[in-house]
Amino acid sequence: MKAEIISIGDELLIGQVINSNQAYIAEKLNSVGVFADRMTTVGDDEQKILDTFHKAFSTHDIVTVTGGLGPTHDDITRAVICKFFNTGLVVNNEALENVKKIFARLNISPRKVNEDQALVPRNCTVIQNRLGTAPGYFFERDSKFFFVMPGVPYEMKAMMDDFVIPFLKKQNTGLVIRHLTLKTTGIAESFLSEQIGDINNLFSLDSGITLAFLPSPLGVRLRITVKAKSVDEAEQGIRDVESKLRGKAEKYIYASGDRELEEVVGSLLKERKFTLAIAESCTGGLIADRITNVSGSSEYFERGMITYSNKSKIHELGVPSDFIKHYGAVSKQVAEAMAFGIRTKSNSDIGISTTGIAGPAGGSVEKPIGLVWIGYSDNNETFALQFNFGGDRRITKERAAQAALELVRRKILKISEQ
Repeated sequence: MKAEIISIGDELLIGQVINSNQAYIAEKLNSVGVFADRMTTVGDDEQKILDTFHKAFSTHDIVTVTGGLGPTHDDITRAVICKFFNTGLVVNNEALENVKKIFARLNISPRKVNEDQALVPRNCTVIQNRLGTAPGYFFERDSKFFFVMPGVPYEMKAMMDDFVIPFLKKQNTGLVIRHLTLKTTGIAESFLSEQIGDINNLFSLDSGITLAFLPSPLGVRLRITVKAKSVDEAEQGIRDVESKLRGKAEKYIYASGDRELEEVVGSLLKERKFTLAIAESCTGGLIADRITNVSGSSEYFERGMITYSNKSKIHELGVPSDFIKHYGAVSKQVAEAMAFGIRTKSNSDIGISTTGIAGPAGGSVEKPIGLVWIGYSDNNETFALQFNFGGDRRITKERAAQAALELVRRKILKISEQ
């Protein structure tokens, strides 16, 4: 079965609201073997909405619509739905009682525009809204399904979970769709593609399997998608491709699914009973923030310091003033001294540091904007690695934090940098 996901609202087209509904609906549809091959956003224009409905329902088995079910003059979806399905409005008593209960809890009397939200298309199945006042609608025509839901994300999600997905589970789509995402860092998309090689060696093109490269400032996600006739076949396909990808790019793959790098590093530290201390300059506490986003990080995170000025580097970390004078604050020698200083002062197993030029000012030919030195120190060695993350200040900070965490991961796992 193919689906089209339609979102209605001028606020989406002008960029005032980020459309998170599409991603949620697509993911949920995939879980029951429905593939969304088109997403459409349309403004609050009756004819354009009507044209979109006609095109979508003529070319797809399933259509989902969100938005435009509110009580104000610009909420026109219900009127267009009635025109599209050639029907009028009737009061749905259950929806009306729901509106009254919601306003009673707020100790407010509902206005007529609120009660009018209980008016629903005559020939629809009503999807009750347990979290809001606007009900949803369901239509079935010629073995095709048309779902209409509010645009408020938590209301839409409840309807998807309570009604749409349970209904579609009962339909025999004849298809199982599975995804797996492998997260990589420390390698550019083009180099990763070269490392993996010809995808024909991973799977045949007619196997129902696809591989997507999804780059971001922090790394490249590899998304494996398998479409199969059974759960076992789909999951076996995922396992086979994952195994081959790991065989080619294992050192760069730090996690699968939704797991973040700080969670992986935290688990490694916890398993080995290591403690970590961080001295940050150019990243301004971003590494410590990510580390402490993980519940239970107090078991392995000893301390973090933002030593932004030269004075703080000298006084708090014991960086020799001569290092800063001769090499500059952004240098291999200072990064090493910072990592060593934070480790020894905190009596931690591992110390890491960052010092760099985030920009947009402060760069030179010898030390361009985006230059970052990341220091590492443990009981056996102290060293620093040089990176250049480009010219954007925020991206430089985020990439430096990612690289520092990845350095800790690789050192714990004894992964060679070569």
